[in-house]
Amino acid sequence: MANPSLSSYFSLKPENEQLTRVHANLLQWYAAEHRDLPWRFTRNPYAILVSEIMLQQTQVLRVLPKFEQFMAAFPTLADLAAASTADVISVWVPLGYNMRAIRIQSIARQVMKEYGGCLPNSIEELLKLKGIGRYTAGAIVCFAFKKQVAMVDTNIHRVLHRIFLGPELSEPGLTNDQMLTFAEQVLPDGKAYDWNQALMDLGATICTNSNPQCSRCPLRDACKTYSEMSQYSLFPSGTVLRQLRKVAEKKEPYQNQPFTNTNRYFRGRIVDHLCSLPEGQRVPLTLLGPKIKREFREDDLIWLQQLVEKLSKDGLVDYADEGVRLPSS
Repeated sequence: MANPSLSSYFSLKPENEQLTRVHANLLQWYAAEHRDLPWRFTRNPYAILVSEIMLQQTQVLRVLPKFEQFMAAFPTLADLAAASTADVISVWVPLGYNMRAIRIQSIARQVMKEYGGCLPNSIEELLKLKGIGRYTAGAIVCFAFKKQVAMVDTNIHRVLHRIFLGPELSEPGLTNDQMLTFAEQVLPDGKAYDWNQALMDLGATICTNSNPQCSRCPLRDACKTYSEMSQYSLFPSGTVLRQLRKVAEKKEPYQNQPFTNTNRYFRGRIVDHLCSLPEGQRVPLTLLGPKIKREFREDDLIWLQQLVEKLSKDGLVDYADEGVRLPSS
């Protein structure tokens, strides 16, 4: 069961009957089953920006309480831009990927300086903001400004490919730019908001990467992947889930060490510890080391210094000869 070549994907527009069924079934499912998420009850572009940055590589359940806390601490884009970086990081912790806190404040400051404090309402202008990519720009103009635009994140990419193009069995697969072109072709007229949210919900709850719940899927009868993998002789009925799991397993990155042994883990530990200190207090590396690593040795000082120097370069800490602290600017 070979997939078509990349060049032929865009000549394979879905049949009108399939597209009509998918539009109707998915939007009907979303109307009844959508997740009640706080950023879906607002058209505030700033709130949507915050939610989209937080949701990058982070599960919704972890984002929910932090989103509410962050919006309470910095209710407007102007508040975020004016806050100290240390305060922004302190509120962000322990959500993880702390560079996102620096990035979102940088975006806020750029908007205050160059756009009069109002986030632009076009993809072209949003892409001029450092730290905003095509997906986030699309989410803001669609969810805040009600524009008819397509967007592609991991969930949307997977769902559209499985429904319309078939199983992702060949490498290399479609790039995000190629999938964006396809997503624009299947966007239902006047329904971009619900459609994009529905694709993300389906990918997050049913059409998941390694454990798709095909029996519960509202698009099963219109899904090319389900049809092909159920009927093809090598994949008799009843083995669809197992085959999709095998595909997902091949795409899983190989983990050659536990997360708690990685530099990213210790970077987070450093920031977490600095957040627990009184404002402005520096801690020498010789005292910081045992706080973040149980079996810290003198030989680890060079490694720790390299971590701190990288954090300083990223803007997450202020490092000087006398020690390290959260940045104040």
